[in-house]
Amino acid sequence: MMRIGLFILTNLGVLVLASVTLNLLGVGQILNESGTGLDLTNLLIFCAVFGFAGSFISLFLSKFMAKRGTGTKIITTPRTPDEKWLVATVADLAERAGIGMPEVGIFPANQANAFATGWNRNKSLVAVSAGLLQRFDREEARAVLAHEIGHVANGDMITLTLIQGVVNTFVMFFARIIGYTVDKVVFKTERGVGIGYYIVTFVAEILLAFIASMIVMAFSRYREYRADHAGATLASRNGMIRALERLKAETQAGAPTPMPKSMQAFGISSGWHKTAGKLFASHPPLDERIAALKNHV
Repeated sequence: MMRIGLFILTNLGVLVLASVTLNLLGVGQILNESGTGLDLTNLLIFCAVFGFAGSFISLFLSKFMAKRGTGTKIITTPRTPDEKWLVATVADLAERAGIGMPEVGIFPANQANAFATGWNRNKSLVAVSAGLLQRFDREEARAVLAHEIGHVANGDMITLTLIQGVVNTFVMFFARIIGYTVDKVVFKTERGVGIGYYIVTFVAEILLAFIASMIVMAFSRYREYRADHAGATLASRNGMIRALERLKAETQAGAPTPMPKSMQAFGISSGWHKTAGKLFASHPPLDERIAALKNHV
């Protein structure tokens, strides 16, 4: 129920923000004054507003969604030895990386995983699974935390949001051009747009979004290598390699991912299997990540 409510609120927020912005810009139509052609400038602005609005609203809600989606409990006052070590380690790594102290949490999952998210590098969230704290030794766990701190310090959440906004914009833009063209050429609509425009635009948007997701996932895979390097630098290369090897062993054992798909791109492991399409995977294969660290001078 909460997931559905959040979905509705997110979409409502996008519509409100887009409507207000479009009114302020004086953008209301995608057709020219005669109604016989597209106004490409207005269309591009229209698509950019909607494309970036969705991305940024998702970014601003990312901590809320992460906490609710994974059941993360924020540590306000450390009570157990694990909690005290976790908060102290994150504080040390954040200081080394030059960012503000993140919120620190633990989510109830047996699989070893961790994630970082947040719209601001100085107001982020870093969380680890209970399983990771139980099975990883301190050097491995510190490396995983350093990996997540690396995501924050590198500004990966903001960059991914901007890339997604650009992708959204051009998917909407070209889908509408395709829809308009087909409506005129095939359905022979002389003035304005007909039902063909809406049907073709809808289908084209789905197909283009599917193709464009490869761009977003390519960046996601690239930033994993950078975060692994940060983990090796802020903590230790040996610890980062051993952590990835342990994750590989657990993944091969078939441990399911405890995080929703919307959060998997921010975890240290996405539960990637050989059967997954590599072009659409948010993380590189663990073997390649391990090899990159071993070969790094």
